[in-house]
Amino acid sequence: MVSIPHTMQQLNLLQEQTVLKVAVIGAGYWGPNLARNFKASPAWELCAIVDMDTERALKIAGPLGDVPVFSSLDDLLQRCDVDAVAIATPARTHHGVAMAAMRAGKHVVVEKPLAATREQGVEMVEFAEANGLTLMADHTYCYTPAALKIRELIAEGALGEILFIDSVRINLGLIQPDVDVFWDLAPHDLSVIDFILPGGLRPETVAAQGADPLGTGKSCVGHLTFALPNNAMAHINVNWLSPTKIRQLVVGGSRRTLVWDDLNPQQRISVYDRGVNFEKASTTAAQRKEQAVSYRLGDTWSPALPEKEALGMMVQEFSDSILGNRPSRTDGVSGLRVLSVLEAASRSLAADGEHSPVADFEVQLEGTR
Repeated sequence: MVSIPHTMQQLNLLQEQTVLKVAVIGAGYWGPNLARNFKASPAWELCAIVDMDTERALKIAGPLGDVPVFSSLDDLLQRCDVDAVAIATPARTHHGVAMAAMRAGKHVVVEKPLAATREQGVEMVEFAEANGLTLMADHTYCYTPAALKIRELIAEGALGEILFIDSVRINLGLIQPDVDVFWDLAPHDLSVIDFILPGGLRPETVAAQGADPLGTGKSCVGHLTFALPNNAMAHINVNWLSPTKIRQLVVGGSRRTLVWDDLNPQQRISVYDRGVNFEKASTTAAQRKEQAVSYRLGDTWSPALPEKEALGMMVQEFSDSILGNRPSRTDGVSGLRVLSVLEAASRSLAADGEHSPVADFEVQLEGTR
């Protein structure tokens, strides 16, 4: 393994910088959004856009002040001094691009998923940790004001004990050429669940059912389920074929239930003081069946949320984690947890929906930050 540890002098120099230099790798669907937010951030100087299709890159670079364009990462590293790169290329290339950038001493943020396989993700996380580099997953939804509020409410116990999580992410298209609907859409939901739960995303097994009614060779409709602590469960519904678009997360708690409707800007979060009153008792199953169940019908309220672009908050977190020499809130390890669940889901699909074990989340790191 190539080792390029940062000296304390290098870290101090970074911390003294008021602005970090970044290049965006990939000018396709997500790259323009990253470039725009890095350009707008006072914490960053957008120094370059890299894409094999330089004409496509130039269309992005022009409106942002004629940012320099490079056709390859090697060309960028030879001719431009940057502190970090943001990778917005196809998932199958994430590992190679990230490793090349980190071997050159660059901090890295990668759009979801972290890599194409868990094995690749482990190598990326271990290398970043051993060499004092920030590796961050661009789990954009985790930086929405709504997700931050949900995390806060769960942490302070406002919902009580979590009983279930139900997430729906359905819309019409786009059918991806290289991944199924689970790898395309479910990373958003999995990363949010990992973000809002105090213990993170740590199921022992997952079960996935998928369908391919169009004959594309991959699942276009899918359901993913797994257990949560205390006999709770999570369910994720993803779909490329729905004529209506729904992005909704329901978190049911023993005290309150929360609904996040991402398509309702006037009331993204609703908190319901409604639910089942049921005292858990250390009795036999037969005795528990006889316990009385009552229902509460209380008020509904909606917390005020600031209007902030999630991607702008993500790029700020990237700079804060680098300058603070600390893991980001969606670090490489969180990306690895999501990746582990996705791989288990693929194994479950291949086994006709049988529960598939999720690989251990702990990574043996060679160094510490």
